[in-house]
Amino acid sequence: MATAGLYRRSLPSPPAIDFSSAEGKKIFSEALQKGTMEGFFRLISYFQTQSEPAYCGLASLSVVLNALSIDPGRKWKGPWRWFDESMLDCCEPLEVVKAKGISFGKVVCLAHCTGAKVEAFRTNQTTIADFRNFVIKCSSSENCHLISSYDRGVFKQTGSGHFSPIGGYNAERDMALILDVARFKYPPHWVPLKLLWEAMDSIDQSTGKRRGFMLISRPHREPGLLYTLCCKDESWINIARYLKEDVPRLVSSQHVDSVEKIISVVFKSLPSNFNTFIRWVAEIRITEDAKENLSAEEKSRLNLKQVVLKEVHETELFKHISKFLSSVGYEDSMTFAAAKACCQGAEILSGCSSIEFCCREVKCVNGAVEVEGTVVTGVVVRDGSEQNVDLLVPSTQTECEYGPEATYPAGNDLFTVLLLALPPQTWSGIKDQALINEMKQLISMAFLPTMLQEEKPFGEETITKPKLRLRV
Repeated sequence: MATAGLYRRSLPSPPAIDFSSAEGKKIFSEALQKGTMEGFFRLISYFQTQSEPAYCGLASLSVVLNALSIDPGRKWKGPWRWFDESMLDCCEPLEVVKAKGISFGKVVCLAHCTGAKVEAFRTNQTTIADFRNFVIKCSSSENCHLISSYDRGVFKQTGSGHFSPIGGYNAERDMALILDVARFKYPPHWVPLKLLWEAMDSIDQSTGKRRGFMLISRPHREPGLLYTLCCKDESWINIARYLKEDVPRLVSSQHVDSVEKIISVVFKSLPSNFNTFIRWVAEIRITEDAKENLSAEEKSRLNLKQVVLKEVHETELFKHISKFLSSVGYEDSMTFAAAKACCQGAEILSGCSSIEFCCREVKCVNGAVEVEGTVVTGVVVRDGSEQNVDLLVPSTQTECEYGPEATYPAGNDLFTVLLLALPPQTWSGIKDQALINEMKQLISMAFLPTMLQEEKPFGEETITKPKLRLRV
């Protein structure tokens, strides 16, 4: 009687060579002697099989992030912080990935969201010579790893688009090792690098764009995130369109004769649901798990955020924004922001974003920790059960009580970060050249404090592609 389903596939060889075959072992040994298998050992130590047929991108990224020892900053299961496919949902809902897979751009987005340093290239943005050099670079080091997005059909394999990490390189044979995360289908295998390039140099029919590869490495320090953009909701497209298209049109069509007027035009026309896309980043922990004193790691992260926030406040742009907000009677409040972050924290800690959480009580106490900052203690209510949650946030507020009249997100710093994230060409339509120069100087990298220069995102992709983090 026939058994339903499929049990693996025979690896078409040629062109691929099974890693565990006699020839595959020989290729490995040759590469090992030449020093181009250094990255392999880290990757193989954290290698995993994709848990869903369409999770190749998520599995590849999980393997690489864990191999690089990047701390996700939130729990996976029990007390353990660890990257798992189920946690990689900041750019595309998991149910969508499960049903349709994920595009190259969205995997790049996910890598950025995790705090990794990412260099991404589609094949029409680079050359095979550059690709070979990048493969050699990552294969010769433990500090960076390469993920390839390619078409399986070029290797005579079943299926089409696929993601997998590159585990090594044999220079004499010009062959790359694909650590196939679909181990239920094909084992790791060697392929000619030229053929791998051909497989990447193909069109993804779902996006109409070429595939490519990305280099992922640890940042030289942890990013000092204060805010992120949540881009999973489809209505984010309208927000992106406003920032990319409407803002340049507004500042060019209206009479703007000062920086304050530009700020007024931008923020008075913001879409009504804009606030729902801003996420306030805080250090989150369950109160019952917390010790009286902060850990060295928590102190470090909170101190870093505090420094970044201080540098935001020191910018000339922040002073202009503060002046504008004061002129329109804006009163800053972190109360609802604290409640919102409290519920976000509950979502993260529970691992479920589909459940409604209610923050029954939020209290903020300044100076309650050993560093300059605020501890937000909240009681999260879900289905009648309560959970105490602590959030560690950089703040100058002394006390706060949750109130329904408060607005979220709040703060001159948030508005400053938003303008810093807009690409320089946003202001090119302003008719007053002196004002253009003044605006560009306010957002120029050269005039920002040192840490902000490292945190500031670059270019149009910052806003228009849902990789987005308002990083700062």
